[in-house]
Amino acid sequence: MPPASPLLPTPARLAAALGGHLPPAGARIGLLGGSFNPAHEAHRLISLEALKRLELDEVWWLVSPQNPLKPVAGMAPLEARLARARAAAAHPRIRPTGIEALLASHYTADTLRALTRRFPQVRFVWLMGADNLIQLTEWKDWSEIFHTVAVAVFDRPSYSLRACAATAARRFARHRLGERQARGLAGRAPPAWVFIHSRLSSLSATQIRARVTQAEPPGRG
Repeated sequence: MPPASPLLPTPARLAAALGGHLPPAGARIGLLGGSFNPAHEAHRLISLEALKRLELDEVWWLVSPQNPLKPVAGMAPLEARLARARAAAAHPRIRPTGIEALLASHYTADTLRALTRRFPQVRFVWLMGADNLIQLTEWKDWSEIFHTVAVAVFDRPSYSLRACAATAARRFARHRLGERQARGLAGRAPPAWVFIHSRLSSLSATQIRARVTQAEPPGRG
């Protein structure tokens, strides 16, 4: 028998990538993607807000093997980023995973198609910050994201006005729900999305890496 294709991972391999078990039918799961280079408190805050406001069962941090929009230089190895993410999550319902490497997926639209195909009875919600909504049109097959799963956009300091006027927001304006409907978002058929106002941290991984670099002693020649 030929070996299994990396695009068709077995249930056992999927379970291993998800920390030991597969999601049950009907589970409401938020998906937060990114390089997590490194994972930090802002990732945790948006996840906790999603668990509460969207009434989710879990949030998965999809730690990307390599974000196509980010340079390879300075990207920590996947296993190192996963380890840091697990330490930063510190919550039983926040699950960092390298499942995108198992799915051989580098693009969000491809990842979402693969997950919904493998877990058709799970209710997924894509989570993103308002800054990502602004530049979403740079993503591969970006409009397919809205047609594949429900989407929750979380406000970030200084981004809300530009995000709500962005191309993606205008394209799917008629599918936007009121913020009071957020708790039912996971049960909505896509396209459906909501913009959530909250006091989330403006901290970014870029800022954290810059602080670490500044704190390091100069190299010896």
